[in-house]
Amino acid sequence: MDLAFTPEELKFRDEIRAWIKASLPAETAAKVHAGQHLTKADYQDWAKILGKKGWLGYGWPKEFGGPGWTAVEKHLFEEECAMAGAPRIVPFGPVMVAPVIQAFGTPEQHKRFLPGIASGEVWWSQGYSEPGAGSDLASLKTRAERKGDKYVINGQKTWTTQGQHGDWMFNLVRTSTEGKPQTGISFIVLDMKTPGVTVRPIKMLEGGHEVNDVFFDNVEVPVENLIGEENKGWTYAKHLLSHERTNIADVNRSKRELERLKKIAQREGVWNDLRFRDQIALLEVDIVALEMLVLRVLSAATSGKNSLDIAGLLKIKGSEIQQRFTELMMLAAGPYSLPFIWDAMAAGWQGDQAASAALRGFPGGEAGNAPLAGSYFNTRKTTIYGGSNEVQRTIVAQTVLG
Repeated sequence: MDLAFTPEELKFRDEIRAWIKASLPAETAAKVHAGQHLTKADYQDWAKILGKKGWLGYGWPKEFGGPGWTAVEKHLFEEECAMAGAPRIVPFGPVMVAPVIQAFGTPEQHKRFLPGIASGEVWWSQGYSEPGAGSDLASLKTRAERKGDKYVINGQKTWTTQGQHGDWMFNLVRTSTEGKPQTGISFIVLDMKTPGVTVRPIKMLEGGHEVNDVFFDNVEVPVENLIGEENKGWTYAKHLLSHERTNIADVNRSKRELERLKKIAQREGVWNDLRFRDQIALLEVDIVALEMLVLRVLSAATSGKNSLDIAGLLKIKGSEIQQRFTELMMLAAGPYSLPFIWDAMAAGWQGDQAASAALRGFPGGEAGNAPLAGSYFNTRKTTIYGGSNEVQRTIVAQTVLG
């Protein structure tokens, strides 16, 4: 693999960097670089800025309104956004459901759903996992029964990320119990304001509200909200998962957070500890290797190869790296990484605490330390969602190693 960028690619990167610098709100970038909690407005304001430019669907082909960028150009765009401190693009709409609609939806569904995703106006949620169906997703029980020109949906989804903000939701539902479990699943989208849809928060260990339970009680959904063919949803889900696991790898965020880790280590006086520096170096080597894997997945489409197996590797390594850099950050700050009360942190109170701690002569009372333990707790989930790493290793062993 030739790792040198062409002059045209370097020019493209410079143009992207300049546009992001001029367009990204400074206060939002500061929050991202400090690891602070982002609001719905933070995410959606940036999404709308990208949407207005035509770049929210940066991975889309031109025929659907995307820029039609090459794999390298998409990678450079992601890298520049991450290093500038842009909020992570919420993937459920532009990265996950949009490719499914583009590939398997009707022309009418293209016109109905894609514009709202491309503009950032419509927030999508994902309805996959259930209390008894996580990594074993084929065992899902949420049922969609067809009655005339409608489906009536009953059941429950769980761990619905940012579901409290959702306008629309794409779901895997059971439409048949005959044959193998995978053969009776369909892919249906629904308006989350539909009567019978109830969203209940699940509070995380660090106090944040990021995930939810979603209940369906006789929810009536028009038949035209079925994407593709009935009972073919498992095929569409696999298509989506290849995009999700590439997104979960999040290599450019890891590169940004590596730089943050180095700054924290220097600030907290552990930078000169050779054993700690060893751990940072090992992490950096793994991030570089992950980036090579990402480029391999992105180039697979142009060569006609199936990238799903490699995407499983990305999911494994990317999630483990995220856990490692949050752990090293917390270890660097020691007891000063302990979280304060969530509501107080959201209001900026941790800054006052940091100042008073510094005045009392306690090194390490910086405000940037306050979110570290919360981030550590939060990333414990990364090796579970999107298909647990244990299951992913089995898949890789069977399909890649034979």
